[in-house]
Amino acid sequence: MGVANTADLLRIDAAGEVDRIATRIRDIVFSQFRRKGAIVAVSGGIDSSVVAALCARALGPERVIALFLPETDSSGDSLRLGKLLTEQLGVRSFEENIGPILTAAGCYRRRDEAIREVVPEYGEGYKSKIVLPNLVETDRYAVFSLVVQSPSGEQKKVRLPLDSYLGILAATNFKQRTRKMMEYHYADRYNYAVAGTPNRLEYDQGFFVKNGDGSADFKPIAHLYKSQVYQLAAHLGVPEEIQRRPSTTDTYSLEQSQEEFYFALPLEKMDLCLYGKDHLFTPEDVSSLTGLTTQQVIRAYEMIESKRRATHYLGSSAVLVCPLQ
Repeated sequence: MGVANTADLLRIDAAGEVDRIATRIRDIVFSQFRRKGAIVAVSGGIDSSVVAALCARALGPERVIALFLPETDSSGDSLRLGKLLTEQLGVRSFEENIGPILTAAGCYRRRDEAIREVVPEYGEGYKSKIVLPNLVETDRYAVFSLVVQSPSGEQKKVRLPLDSYLGILAATNFKQRTRKMMEYHYADRYNYAVAGTPNRLEYDQGFFVKNGDGSADFKPIAHLYKSQVYQLAAHLGVPEEIQRRPSTTDTYSLEQSQEEFYFALPLEKMDLCLYGKDHLFTPEDVSSLTGLTTQQVIRAYEMIESKRRATHYLGSSAVLVCPLQ
């Protein structure tokens, strides 16, 4: 099968796409939901910035509220860049530090207890993150590891047994669910709809928390590959510093990219692997596009299917045991 070159494969008409999405947002918010505007949780990252800009374009900046929802482990850059964006867009914003709520719920305590199951000395002043092996650099099966850093700056990496991994994950998921609770508080307060911020890669691969960042009233960019989101960002005039910022989870106390936490490949290569798989490209075709070996593309294809199966539950609505008659 012949394939287009990498630059053309995911190229879109950014102006036309912005107009199309804006029309749909107006219809969804005003006509379908009969709400007065949109709530967007802004993280200083590319996805939430593009969603905020799209909502401002569609509804008018006076009908968009941006929320800053930092907590103890948040990067200072997230708040700074989020404010840079909202000042440029001219939208209202509110800041709610969710750290005290998370402390009261035991988020940090539960996480640290799970970490101490594998690193007993973990305590005050330590930092941590969870990582996956990079598919480009290893032939190993993708198993999560924990990276910890002592107060003196010494780092060590240990393989995570399933129970400890689930304990850390369950604790940190408090963060996304608490943020979503706050988003819906403001949505109720102002009679607005909540905008979700996942791109196609995140939506397809289940990179979200059920009833957390996976919950929203509408999702403007879930059909767009990450590289296409960047195209919209450039067209919409999202601040250059945000466009240049590497994608992060901003969830763990150590700096962590989305690739090392979940996707195990650079995002532009994951975009092409996902596109190739969905459009029936052979691994050899995708290898020539990405610079990956054919075997690495095969592993990426297997990983895509595996994540789809494993995360199907996350996107499922509640199931009625007995359907209504």
